[in-house]
Amino acid sequence: MKAKHQRLVLVTLALVAIIGAGLLAVYALRNQASYFYLPEQMLADPPQPGQAVRLGGMVEVGSLKTDPDGVTMHFMVTGKDDSRVPVRFSGIAPDLFVEGSGVVAEGKLGADGTFVADNLLAKHDENYVPRELEGMNEHQAAKMAEETTVGLK
Repeated sequence: MKAKHQRLVLVTLALVAIIGAGLLAVYALRNQASYFYLPEQMLADPPQPGQAVRLGGMVEVGSLKTDPDGVTMHFMVTGKDDSRVPVRFSGIAPDLFVEGSGVVAEGKLGADGTFVADNLLAKHDENYVPRELEGMNEHQAAKMAEETTVGLK
């Protein structure tokens, strides 16, 4: 076999390997991708029941209720307009999860229109201050941050 043919075989094998690896990666990730919906989008064009999606919005004030089991919560996620999506979540909620704050719920839309969340991601506003720095003025907070930061200059 001539050197030209050997290179052609190697290039062909490399292309087949790259395409095969790409197809395997797409196959492995096909169930991991989840679309993001706002409440108004979910009401207008709901995903298929059972399809993994993310729902993002604000937790409606006064809507958070906890079942007697202590781990199942029900609340409403609202969007920019009057759209509201009921959400049920069983588990430990993040520390920042409170009424009136932003939330991203990962889960599936049930057949009854309730979004069943598997995971909650709480968002804080732009005025967030860590508990350790609450009550300090800007100078004190900067000094504490400087004293507790190691290895950064």
